[in-house]
Amino acid sequence: MNGKTEVVVVGGGYGGVTAANRLARRDGMSVTLVNPRADFVERIRLHQLVTGSDDAVEDFRKIMGAQVRLVIDTVTRIDAAGRQVSLAGGGSLSYDYLVYAVGSGAVGPGVPGAAEFTHRVSDLEGAERLRSALAATSASEPVTVVGAGPTGLETAAELAEAGRRVTLVCGDVLGPSLHARVRRPVARRLTELGVAVLEGPSARVTEVTPDRVRLDGGRELPSAVTIWTAGFGVPDLAARSGLSTDAEGRLITDTTLTSVDDERIVAAGDAGVMPDHPFRMSCQAAVQLGPAAADTILRRIAGKKAAPVRMFFAGQCLSLGRDEGVTQFSYPDDKVNALRISGRPGAGVKEIACRFTLNKLVSGARKAGSRS
Repeated sequence: MNGKTEVVVVGGGYGGVTAANRLARRDGMSVTLVNPRADFVERIRLHQLVTGSDDAVEDFRKIMGAQVRLVIDTVTRIDAAGRQVSLAGGGSLSYDYLVYAVGSGAVGPGVPGAAEFTHRVSDLEGAERLRSALAATSASEPVTVVGAGPTGLETAAELAEAGRRVTLVCGDVLGPSLHARVRRPVARRLTELGVAVLEGPSARVTEVTPDRVRLDGGRELPSAVTIWTAGFGVPDLAARSGLSTDAEGRLITDTTLTSVDDERIVAAGDAGVMPDHPFRMSCQAAVQLGPAAADTILRRIAGKKAAPVRMFFAGQCLSLGRDEGVTQFSYPDDKVNALRISGRPGAGVKEIACRFTLNKLVSGARKAGSRS
């Protein structure tokens, strides 16, 4: 220890970076962020990486304050009693406080063949492998996207606009998180792009093979490339470290984002959960939870009572190709309503949201460059 309060941030996504930048602004803080990659991943642009319209990465030096130390490694275990983390590359890091921000990724589908024969868009490596797989196939060969949440909708539209033959297997309903009225312009746009949309009980996948997808009821879809976007899960680091988690493996916290096991561990982003106040896994939540986690730590250091986190949601922005999109508005509690912006203006709103989020990180990095 160096006389400063040592904080280790585990994970360099939206929640981890915003927490690190907020903490680094204060005197007497030494902040270390541990991340397995040397670049920040703009996860909300990974579907664009697949078609080549964006690389979906930014240099950490652009979005993270110079006061934050970056360690390229993976945390394999948290020793809460000893206040240190073990690293995959060897060695360990000690901490006074830890921000648990490991994020989320594709969940194991549990469908025969899916793990072996499907691709993911939930992380950088998966999106890069998918791009390579598509490059190795003819544009005339069929592509199947499984899952009709935001990731599935955006990926299907992006590929169709690029000239691919796309079938979207929804499971039950197209855009389950959308208001019924907002689904209409989404469905219309997918039809314009030539996406074949399969909905209802018979549109559930029962098996995936190298060249086809089998559905409930026996129907088979030829598929040269199959993309799985149904569901997200979190790393099992908290569970492996003996910390309390929910059924999905998320670190259980109170309303101040503090682990129910240890007040020195605070969660930020998708990998934590307040059981009585659950929130939607999203970038929109993470950029609020990161600063809130930092504030919990700062108040605790100052001898003050940590305040319950307050979340505010505005809606969901979907890009449906480069030229059109849909913005679904919501109430502050994230309950959706019938208000929307669609078409070209909808695409504009989505692009503004992406740029605004990145600019917020850049602004946070600048503020973290000077102590106050």
